[in-house]
Amino acid sequence: MALNQKFFNLPFHKQLKGMAIGLLVAGVALGCSPTPTQTVEPEADTSAPTAPQPNTAVQPTAPNSDVAQSPATTDRQALIDQLLSTRQCQGCDLRGARLEAADLSGVDLSNAILIDADLERANLSNANLSGADLTSADLENANLTGANLNGVNFTNADLEDANLTNADVTGANFTGADLDGVIGLNR
Repeated sequence: MALNQKFFNLPFHKQLKGMAIGLLVAGVALGCSPTPTQTVEPEADTSAPTAPQPNTAVQPTAPNSDVAQSPATTDRQALIDQLLSTRQCQGCDLRGARLEAADLSGVDLSNAILIDADLERANLSNANLSGADLTSADLENANLTGANLNGVNFTNADLEDANLTNADVTGANFTGADLDGVIGLNR
């Protein structure tokens, strides 16, 4: 007896189970994953009043956000929140932080790690960044007027069109940095 004949001789519920498993295996093999498309809520019992239930609906996430954040991401966000509220975060590890167009005027980020940070168009006027590591950071069009940049590592940073008027760049390292259009940098 051929395999397909055996299949059709099975009870109908076993045939359905076999087809469902076959579809699932085929879907996984093709890179698909089963996802529920609709949930069915049980009918409410109207015979007795009940206490309000907490909202358990899944909340939408912001675009480009991770479903589960790593501890490093959560910690970095806590440090960013601290920076924005207290205006200081000395020695903080803000590696890869996204601070585009942020008002960071007068903040104290001395000895902070800002490797690969996005500070494009950020206002860092009169900020203290002494000893900070800004390797490969994006500071394009950033305002660093009057900032303390003493000993800052700008290796491979993008400082295109940044304003460094009256900034203290004593001992700063600009190796490989993009300095096109920088204003106020006395080399």
